[in-house]
Amino acid sequence: MTGSIASVLRRDRRRFLLPPAVAWLVSNLITWMVAKASIAGDGSSVAYWSTAGRRRWDSEHYLSIAKTGYEMFWCRERHPNFPDVMCGNVAWFPGYPMVVRAFSATGLSYEISAVIVTELALFGMFAVLWWVLGGKLSWATGLTLAIGAVFPGGIYFHAIFPIATGTLALLVCVVGVKRGSWGLAAVGGFVATACHLVGAVTVGMLLLSAFFAWAKDPLPVRWAKAAGSAAIAGGGILWAKWQMWQATGKWDAYEIIQKSSYGQGGLREPFSEMAKAYAFPFSDWYRPKGSLPWLVEHAQAAHQTQFWLNALFVLLVLVTAGVRLVRNRRLSTEERAALILTAGIFLTPFLAGAQMSWYRNHAQMFVALILVRHMPRWVQAVLLALCAVQYALLGAMFFSGVLV
Repeated sequence: MTGSIASVLRRDRRRFLLPPAVAWLVSNLITWMVAKASIAGDGSSVAYWSTAGRRRWDSEHYLSIAKTGYEMFWCRERHPNFPDVMCGNVAWFPGYPMVVRAFSATGLSYEISAVIVTELALFGMFAVLWWVLGGKLSWATGLTLAIGAVFPGGIYFHAIFPIATGTLALLVCVVGVKRGSWGLAAVGGFVATACHLVGAVTVGMLLLSAFFAWAKDPLPVRWAKAAGSAAIAGGGILWAKWQMWQATGKWDAYEIIQKSSYGQGGLREPFSEMAKAYAFPFSDWYRPKGSLPWLVEHAQAAHQTQFWLNALFVLLVLVTAGVRLVRNRRLSTEERAALILTAGIFLTPFLAGAQMSWYRNHAQMFVALILVRHMPRWVQAVLLALCAVQYALLGAMFFSGVLV
């Protein structure tokens, strides 16, 4: 009898994991096809499966943190012809590099460890999303997973970047709120903020959770859980700054390098920043030389279509939430949490002036797929088609070396 129950549980587990596993495999297959179409030469099929194919610009900083920790110095101390600004890797958060460092204890290289951590996090994203969706296959949930496989900016879910790890942490935070587990929500928030500045949106969401979560608890307990989980989530930023202070002796190392090298610091007026981001072509940073593959040639202005798609996505999510409020008079706990996070993630890079990275920051709006399942099927189908086209365009820019 016990063996029979265990057999059923194993079958149920395999049945549950099958849809997210298929979504993960399809996402990798599509990304490989984009890479193959984006890189000239016979070795194009190798690029995606190699660690070099997953490394772009900031990846080097994350790897350096994993290998040797933080450093900050005047650029001219090592590079005489460089502008008189600060250099180093303290502009990047330690959550993802520390996970990579821990995984490298298996004996694998840092580069391979970084790719495995990223792909495991992506599979975890699909699995957690599938659980939140109820774990039952239907047109609504199937289309939602399909959109997730080609999510806007999702090319970075496969790269040596913290985007997949941070997004998984955001989803875990939502699950904690949904289940009434303030500890799980706090851990998810802590990891999200330790991975990326965008993760700080969990602090605001958790504070607001006193108004829509922990419904079984008395009001003082609800506020205590909301404030406590938000404080622990915010501790991810303090831990990041402590890591930087240990290496540089400066608590404000992050702010120093952001201001000196990137002209960032303080809050910006978001709408003017949106206009700047829209007007600034990614290809001004780097344009591949020689004859370009068709997909790369037609992707050079993909930042504009990316912006419109991201804005459309947020609008559709807001409308979906509004319709559900009118019809049902309420949103579920996880839907409210996802809605708050989505709005925060969309605005954060523009408030911070992230002109060169908003498109990958916005990939963490993946959490909004919790609401996408409630969109009409034809809207989901159109959104899937738009996301697939844009995924190919942004992917072409990534694999051709245009994106940072």
